[in-house]
Amino acid sequence: MTSLPGVLGDLDPTSDRAVFRQIADQLRDAIAHGRFREGEKLPSEAELVEHYGVSRMTVRHSFSLLQGEGLVHAEHGKGVFVRPRPPVRRLASDRFARRHREQGRSAFLVEADTAGSHPTVDRLEIREEKAGQDIATRLGSVRRVLARRRRYLLDGRPVEFATSYLPLDIARGTPIAEPNPGPGGIYARLEELGHRLDHFEEEIRARMPTPTETKTLQLAPGVPVIHLIRTAYDTGDRAVEVCDTVMAADAYVLSYQLPAT
Repeated sequence: MTSLPGVLGDLDPTSDRAVFRQIADQLRDAIAHGRFREGEKLPSEAELVEHYGVSRMTVRHSFSLLQGEGLVHAEHGKGVFVRPRPPVRRLASDRFARRHREQGRSAFLVEADTAGSHPTVDRLEIREEKAGQDIATRLGSVRRVLARRRRYLLDGRPVEFATSYLPLDIARGTPIAEPNPGPGGIYARLEELGHRLDHFEEEIRARMPTPTETKTLQLAPGVPVIHLIRTAYDTGDRAVEVCDTVMAADAYVLSYQLPAT
């Protein structure tokens, strides 16, 4: 049996863990420790069959498991490769701080700069529509809203898409209804309209993506999403925006500072 020295070990015949899972464990560990890097080809089926003394079907089960976890992808006729990950964007607790708006920077630009990445926005859609029940409730029984839908990319890779819902009596006929609302984004425009922001409430949960979300974010099999719903309140405690955001979970680190008092 030919070894792959310094990269993969041997199987444990005394383990009750299935052989294909043991192989996947070793490959996963090698990827995690950088022995196989992003974009690098993994050993071929034939090499792993010889190394471990198992069948091709067993190796394929191992690869399938790693594909389901979003760690690798297969290219027909070429092999199995470590999947490149999008740049990590740190979702920090101060991303909506007023100082950023005063500098003419939206939250996405702030986080992209922190990650050292180039941000772009596409698939922008702006329209007036009837508010769904959940959005209407969050906005205080508002019936009609201005909806702003957009997809965000870092270095050309989709990382999130979001829809902002704003009460129509606030947003209609203002720069908020324009494709480019101006420096600082829609929050800066809200404050110029007299709705000084006071606080935000966020609900965050992780789940598996829908087929549409998988396509929109170009997710690999097994990659979950972070679903975040944020409500912005002005100093009069009026809800002035609800933002419904779906993010590729492998592109984010959630980072918050919480008071201890």
